[in-house]
Amino acid sequence: MEIFKYMEHQDYEQLVICQDKASGLKAIIAIHDTTLGPALGGTRMWTYASEEEAIEDALRLARGMTYKNAAAGLNLGGGKTVIIGNPKTDKNDEMFRAFGRYIEGLNGRYITAEDVGTTEADMDLINLETDYVTGTSAGAGSSGNPSPVTAYGIYYGMKAAAKEAFGDDSLAGKTVAVQGVGNVAYALCEYLHEEGAKLIITDINEEAVQRAVDAFGATAVGINEIYSQEADIFAPCALGAIINDETIPQLKAKVIAGSANNQLKETRHGDLIHEMGIVYAPDYVINSGGVINVADELDGYNRERALKRVEGIYDVIGKIFAISKRDNIPTYVAADRMAEERIARVANTRSTFLQNEKSVLSRR
Repeated sequence: MEIFKYMEHQDYEQLVICQDKASGLKAIIAIHDTTLGPALGGTRMWTYASEEEAIEDALRLARGMTYKNAAAGLNLGGGKTVIIGNPKTDKNDEMFRAFGRYIEGLNGRYITAEDVGTTEADMDLINLETDYVTGTSAGAGSSGNPSPVTAYGIYYGMKAAAKEAFGDDSLAGKTVAVQGVGNVAYALCEYLHEEGAKLIITDINEEAVQRAVDAFGATAVGINEIYSQEADIFAPCALGAIINDETIPQLKAKVIAGSANNQLKETRHGDLIHEMGIVYAPDYVINSGGVINVADELDGYNRERALKRVEGIYDVIGKIFAISKRDNIPTYVAADRMAEERIARVANTRSTFLQNEKSVLSRR
């Protein structure tokens, strides 16, 4: 892997390799862009097949956070960390404390949070060494579990997509096919059920399926049957790359709006569903409630304020639809364009984030 060539192509700012022999820490911090502010992005722990795979994942995810934070209207850039290791067997307290010291050494350029393979308890350990961490265990100034708030944002984004497709944002009487009923999706189903939507669900976890059937009167279908259901809205809340050549011909829904990351297998699939007239709420925008919630900690966490900001996803999704129609482009392109235009406007007045500028953390 030609690291500098890769970074130059997407204009990454920094790649930090962190190693601590005593604890076994092997971590990569990628900072993509700090035009809007310090880079915020979670710490993922995963059993990567190679160091190159880990580096590439960190870089890819960091860039995704730049777009997510920009589209969400946050004054934050994009970064990400990956820790190489098995989150079930390789963790120890010293590892996360050592990692916290590396974050502290970046002097505010990067703020981390919980991600795949890490927990609130891990964030607490990082917090022993640095203040540049969010999503610590519940307590004063902490936002706690992000899943319910992520679901709240999905719900509002889905309503905006329904308004675009059906002329009305009410979900009462609408049939929603939900793929996956994990923590975020289950909370989403609660909102949908409360409004009077009809739910069709699937999941590889039979207990999760039964829980949703019992709680919401949902109809359960096989994992490969969810795409072809007679539904108004398809909510992918599990796997990535599920909008593809095999699934698109099966879809009967007029709206795609769900929490899963990287829903389009290829960009051409976004073009295809646009041509078919399917209203697509771009994944990294509609699922940004979690990052909006943890970012509120930087102002001294206030749940009411955070939820109000998450409700703003409705307006952001509406703006993306307006750009899509104005420029005759698919919504996934419109979302990128909106994020890029915001970064470009700010870049005219400031470039790289510096700690001696007024920091969001100075108000903590």
